[in-house]
Amino acid sequence: MKERVLIAVKTYPVLSDKYIELVCTAGFREDGSWIRIYPSPFRFLEDTKRYKKYQWIELDLAKNTRDKRPESYSPTNIDEIELLDVIPAGGHWEERRKLILDRNTIHTNLETIKTAAKNDDYSLVIFKPSKILDVIAKPAKEKNWKVSKEAAANAALSQGSLFSENVQTDYRLMPKLPYKFSYKFEDDDGKSSTLMIEDWEIGQLYWNCRKKYDEATSVEKVRKKYFDDFALTKDLFLFLGTTYEWHVRRAPNPFVVIGTFHPGFPSKTEQFSLL
Repeated sequence: MKERVLIAVKTYPVLSDKYIELVCTAGFREDGSWIRIYPSPFRFLEDTKRYKKYQWIELDLAKNTRDKRPESYSPTNIDEIELLDVIPAGGHWEERRKLILDRNTIHTNLETIKTAAKNDDYSLVIFKPSKILDVIAKPAKEKNWKVSKEAAANAALSQGSLFSENVQTDYRLMPKLPYKFSYKFEDDDGKSSTLMIEDWEIGQLYWNCRKKYDEATSVEKVRKKYFDDFALTKDLFLFLGTTYEWHVRRAPNPFVVIGTFHPGFPSKTEQFSLL
């Protein structure tokens, strides 16, 4: 089934014994509905096939029968992905708003989406917190990948992956993030919750900061970006998704933050136009 998808989410890579590295990619179909592309071997794609956030792509997808989450689809031939138009940042946030926010339910209650996930109704949502309380950074229990997983991934890498027969010999696995970052927020019932942030951008921001600063300063730079900038000065929405493991195991709260949507606040003219 050929699908056009507006990419809105890329999560930080995790190691997999079978696929080496996995990235959860999610976005929106032309009708505005969510779709998850999983597994997605993003870093194994040729440079000409690597998609950007807020870029339309076209590829063949089939329902992932091993993943009970309703939005999960697998690429049938990742090499035939077509890269289409990009909706850039800058003055284009309103175009993104129309494509994403205006055609979707904006959830505000955490218990509602948890119940829906338990019933397998959906596993991807746009969530608007009533209030962001903090961005929390905690050292990871293990700062490196488990030896067994890293060994298995390197072995698979040397043999060629499921997605590519010609893996570059100088390829290096993505390092494990030494910190777990989370948003602490309140929903419309005033209930406080803390959800991990697992998007690609927070990981890249941390590593970019580490090129210039020490560990403590880098963590603070990340916290300031996601709290002082996104939460305090922007109209922040959270893209939430359930993880495969926690969804299957029926965790009390299977959701994590898989991305952020942070345009400026609508002008008074734009607000009146919505009335």
